[in-house]
Amino acid sequence: MDTAIVPCGCPATLHLPLLPDERAARQARQAAARLLAQKADACPREVAEDLVLIVSELVGNALLHAAGPYALTLSLERGQAGIAVSDGTSDLTGSHRGAQRKEPGGRGLKIVRALGADLFVSPFDRGKQVIAVLTWQPR
Repeated sequence: MDTAIVPCGCPATLHLPLLPDERAARQARQAAARLLAQKADACPREVAEDLVLIVSELVGNALLHAAGPYALTLSLERGQAGIAVSDGTSDLTGSHRGAQRKEPGGRGLKIVRALGADLFVSPFDRGKQVIAVLTWQPR
């Protein structure tokens, strides 16, 4: 099946440097929710809820597994959204040998994929970006 994504105008974009501590995920969720509320015509409520969860998971992973500085970029247009979380760790392999986990985890990216997002990792400045792209049928 061939799929074509046709932009329907300029995307709404949010870029937000994130706090370097546990407040970052909340900061990112709130900013994403504000943008999605402002652009409710571009994104159904149930998709917006999924996008906020994806933002939270990606930011939480960055804080847990990578060094700062951290930033969130969210680009939204009718039928698609791109979420990029950048960090200061250049390791693109996904191995987290240095992570110090005390509680169960390891499901964040599985949740993101289960919500239908495609995931990518790309070098960025002095670190990397983890990028999730979610598409849906526009109304």
